[in-house]
Amino acid sequence: MQNIVYLTPNFAVTSAPTPADFAEIARLGFKSVLSNRPDDEEQGQLDARQSAKLAWAAGLRYRHVPTAKHDVFTDEVVEGMADALIGLPGPVLAHCKSGLRSAIVWAAASARSQPVDCVLEALQKSGFDLDFLRDDLDAQADRARWLPPSKALDCECEVLPVTSKIVVSKTGTAG
Repeated sequence: MQNIVYLTPNFAVTSAPTPADFAEIARLGFKSVLSNRPDDEEQGQLDARQSAKLAWAAGLRYRHVPTAKHDVFTDEVVEGMADALIGLPGPVLAHCKSGLRSAIVWAAASARSQPVDCVLEALQKSGFDLDFLRDDLDAQADRARWLPPSKALDCECEVLPVTSKIVVSKTGTAG
């Protein structure tokens, strides 16, 4: 496991953990581990079953949302990520091989319930310059669905309320 990068106070990403890392993850205060790494992506990696056992032994909840690189924006993956983050106690530590794929899937899930600018701002503040994904995230926003609140999906971006413009005609009536 390399660096842990927080995208929100309740969600962070990292590279693939080793068996010894699960106790450290719990010691750092995480309550859940979310794996975005497909089984058998690389020879010798921990698979989901092994990871779930290690997480449980360390007192952590575990969810596996396998995400191949070409599937990061599919409904199955994005909705799986959102459902996992809604259901898991936080803070949640997500991982893939490097942490980047987990950050992108988080962004896709977050874009379905929050402004894309806020999602990109959270990524930027965390050191991920992913503005080139704006069109993909806008497409996710267009597929928005109602999501219950989740601290792990909250970008904590202050959004200004939308106001309607009232035009007053010369006769004094609003229109």
